[in-house]
Amino acid sequence: MLDIKFIRENKDIVAAAAKKKHVNFDVDELLALDDTRRTLMAESEKKRSVQNAANDRIMQAKSPEDRAKLIAEMKLVKADLEHDEVKLKETMKNWQEMMLRVPNIPDMSVPEGTTEADNKEVKSWGDKPTFSFEPKDHVELMTHLGMVDFERGAKVHGFRGYYLTGDGARLCFAIWNYALDFFAGKNGTAPSGKGFIPVIPPTIVRKINLYGTAHLPGDVEDFYITQDGDALSGTAEVPLMGMHAEEVLPAAELPKRYLGFSPCYRREAGAHGKDVRGLIRVHEFYKFEQLILCEANHETSVKFHEELNRNTEEFIESLGIPYRTVINCGADLGLGQVKKYDIELWVPKEGKYREISSASYFHDFQCRRLNIRYKDTDGKLRYAHSLNSTAIPTPRILVSLIENFQQADGSIKIPAVLAKYLGKDFIGK
Repeated sequence: MLDIKFIRENKDIVAAAAKKKHVNFDVDELLALDDTRRTLMAESEKKRSVQNAANDRIMQAKSPEDRAKLIAEMKLVKADLEHDEVKLKETMKNWQEMMLRVPNIPDMSVPEGTTEADNKEVKSWGDKPTFSFEPKDHVELMTHLGMVDFERGAKVHGFRGYYLTGDGARLCFAIWNYALDFFAGKNGTAPSGKGFIPVIPPTIVRKINLYGTAHLPGDVEDFYITQDGDALSGTAEVPLMGMHAEEVLPAAELPKRYLGFSPCYRREAGAHGKDVRGLIRVHEFYKFEQLILCEANHETSVKFHEELNRNTEEFIESLGIPYRTVINCGADLGLGQVKKYDIELWVPKEGKYREISSASYFHDFQCRRLNIRYKDTDGKLRYAHSLNSTAIPTPRILVSLIENFQQADGSIKIPAVLAKYLGKDFIGK
């Protein structure tokens, strides 16, 4: 959420942000509504003062006749005030809804574009494998090796359902254990200096947390809602941000670095006919998520954004999977994101890169919504900045891992960093 004072003083910048993000938002409509809100608030306050003064006069009335006259006059003022307060309540509701739809200002380095096809590659790494045989896709390989069961998954869950079985499940555990050591370090001390605190957060969250992280109101169709009106979280970002909602953090504790691990749930409502085969796009999965809360400084946010993205790049490089990094265009940014990188892994059978990670920073957009603050060195309360990035999702990473390391005999060579967690160098031999 942006401050209304900032919006008033920078309406052209906000309008340009909406245009760049391809968000349908009318800044002038918001400002007109804000004028009405301010007028009604001033009028209500004035009439409330008149009412209070009338109450004092009633208490001081010297005769029953004077008191009755003053009471009659006060009833008129009270009725008028109640009418204004009803109008103010409705105006405030509309104003708050519009404020939740104001887009954050994208960084100047964000490219123009209308779809994800306009994202710009900024880096590529690794040699794409060449095969002396016709490579298979992950569905065929994993099914043959008893690593996955899509047929029974669809029977039990429905569309996009799956079971990870045998070495499919064991390989996920190996990835999770390696990721925990890589990002958080053994015994909570990361030798690489990444120093994230591991957290297993709740995944049933109150909807206020989805508004706070700016997933709502825009992504409402992608969430599973419980009978109590809560939501199943689609990423650990949501409960991790909610953890410090309505808190004032000691400045000495910043930056806070969390590595969240959680099941994630997404309806994929806007992708019904997209990526229907295999493990690319499923309704439920597990994911490690990096999250940082830091001081309100643009340069600090930029520094941590690069760091978060680089952490995931290093993790992928340690597995030996070819990838590329892209900077997302304006239309491929979320409402609150200032800038975002996607890391995409090479999928041999498809002959294309597939997204595995997103790294974003928000300035104080989320923290303002969630009221996460800290005291700066001058003792002034400031909203913190927030950033997040995928560390690694499963089972999606299995798609590239299985396909890139397949062997002619149908077995899968396991990257050395995972072999010690899995307990073997190959699956299928």
